[in-house]
Amino acid sequence: MLYFMCIFMPIFAHKGVEWGLHFPAANGEYQSPINLNSREAHYDPSLLDVGLSPNYVVCRDCEVINDGHTVRIILKSKSVVTGGPLPSDHEYELHEVRFHWGKENQRGSEHTVNFKAFPMELHLIHWNSTLFNTLEDALGKKNGVLIIALFVQIGKEHLGLKAITEVLQDLQYKGKSKIIPCFNPNTLLPDPLLRDYWVYEGSLTTPPCSENVTWILYRYPLTISQLQVKQIKQVK
Repeated sequence: MLYFMCIFMPIFAHKGVEWGLHFPAANGEYQSPINLNSREAHYDPSLLDVGLSPNYVVCRDCEVINDGHTVRIILKSKSVVTGGPLPSDHEYELHEVRFHWGKENQRGSEHTVNFKAFPMELHLIHWNSTLFNTLEDALGKKNGVLIIALFVQIGKEHLGLKAITEVLQDLQYKGKSKIIPCFNPNTLLPDPLLRDYWVYEGSLTTPPCSENVTWILYRYPLTISQLQVKQIKQVK
């Protein structure tokens, strides 16, 4: 049986005065990222009634981009997720995957768990395709955006990400992009028996810092190799 935890807690993000001047949403009360305090998490048995159901398909001709801030995988296939804490009968379409890392492996993730950071964090960004036509339309709107986050730990090579990390040598500088023939977002998800998660309402972690973002953070991290971490960090 899977156990799901629902988190509603004060926000700990501090994005600075400058962001608040340029992006008013950054001054809001529901800003991300936060520290996930497992002792303050509330178990919600209702989340078992309709389990979270990612229905991802293999993407052909995905675009991998270095936008100067992060590495992005733009998905062109119709991958959706339903159920769990999401509104009934609503589909959230997967738009892209983003990588977040730091200079040191001890502090690379945006969220922390009991104040522990991970080497990296992956964000699977979705928009509510039942209510809206594009991700841009959904930003800042109630039930508009869903981000599924995966913490990353270092261990064995991740074969599903190999198609991405192998091309990063060609994307060293801002503005570079490359089309890859195939990427399967299902490979990023934990084993079906290890899909415990936390959920809370927050915001985008980068400008425009729009709120009304539902965050689902899987408890069990994704494992990638030290070499793959190095390949990602070499992107400038």
